[in-house]
Amino acid sequence: MKKKILIIGGGAAGMAAGIFAAEKGCKVLLFEQNEKLGKKLYITGKGRCNFTNACEKDELFRNVVTNSRFLYSAFDGFDSQDTIRLFEELGVRTKVERGNRAFPASDHSSDIIRALEKRLKDLGAEIFLRTRVARLLTENNSDADPADRKAPPLRVTGIELADGRTFAGDAVLIATGGLSYRTTGATGDGYRFAEEAGHSVEAQRPALVPLVTEEAYIPEMQGLSLKNVTLTIPYGKKKVFSEFGEMLFTHFGISGPLALSASSYIGKALEEGPLEAFIDLKPALTEEQLDARLLREFEQAKNKEFKNVIPSLLPAKMRPVMLAVGGIDGETPVHSITKEERGKFIHTIKNFPFTITGTRDYKEAIITQGGIRVKEVNPSTMESRKVKGLFFAGEVLDLDAVTGGFNLQIAWATAHSAAEALAADGQP
Repeated sequence: MKKKILIIGGGAAGMAAGIFAAEKGCKVLLFEQNEKLGKKLYITGKGRCNFTNACEKDELFRNVVTNSRFLYSAFDGFDSQDTIRLFEELGVRTKVERGNRAFPASDHSSDIIRALEKRLKDLGAEIFLRTRVARLLTENNSDADPADRKAPPLRVTGIELADGRTFAGDAVLIATGGLSYRTTGATGDGYRFAEEAGHSVEAQRPALVPLVTEEAYIPEMQGLSLKNVTLTIPYGKKKVFSEFGEMLFTHFGISGPLALSASSYIGKALEEGPLEAFIDLKPALTEEQLDARLLREFEQAKNKEFKNVIPSLLPAKMRPVMLAVGGIDGETPVHSITKEERGKFIHTIKNFPFTITGTRDYKEAIITQGGIRVKEVNPSTMESRKVKGLFFAGEVLDLDAVTGGFNLQIAWATAHSAAEALAADGQP
């Protein structure tokens, strides 16, 4: 008799787990509260769906921000090359771009979703759309050895829907995602199901999200994009974040790749208060090299005003701000600027300061940080250590990574681990 698997959530992890389990001979019932599957996938990668990162396995781990060790077994069992192979076999032509980011060759996320949905249907999975699960059904685990303190006291027996219908199953997989992009149906139900079953859930916060800043001069540069700069955020005596890349000034603070990545590393620190941050606008040059360059500019324009000498150093939108922060009046003649003034201005170029006061909210966040505590989940099988037959996959777990396809790789890999265990001989 086929093992019946109930999957809550029709996003990346839920669809993948359904395919993997059905391919192993399980009967799969998938419940999705939205009107279609993969709603969040449609907007992933600006609609292009950066579905994994084709890097080496070691780099996968380096790009996981939270609980990377938990993923050793999952990434060993299903890495990015396996993901690319999966979609090629499902008929999706793929390509790899800058930074090893993998996309469908068509640049259409719908190709990824369509391929997953078709495979599910071809395998006979039952898909219930516009169907919200209200709670898990559990009972005492009669198989547990009373002498085994680690044996789960409960076992899952099925689910109850919001309309009162119940479905029995041999196992339940929670793949409900997080709280980001509320318009895609993110409700946090998965956290509630886990807590009601006795699990601990780590506090959630928006991640891969733009940052809010304090200074009035930041919005003055709204729309200015910086490339090849280094953003550094100290925290005590350490640097909680320091990376090279691109960023964007906005009406509320900063956005772009550097800001999004930083948000995942500074979330906990921000809860204790605002953080100082610095941009090195010329990371390829030392302060001494910059000083020599500025002196050459001075030699060629001794009688010019300072504001007319710096265009080669700074973008137009940034010059008035830099003059104010750097402490030199733009109308000051070059020949009257002291060495100390020049040194302060150069130091500001290398350490442009501002204060981060918070993040934007979930509707602008790519992912959710926090979730079901991974210590209470078996990393090899994704099964609950507290409820027999209860499994988890994807963003609902306390796992997250930076941008570049890494978060979706977490979804595919954890779904694969769960499905392999779900389909194993004997009761799950």
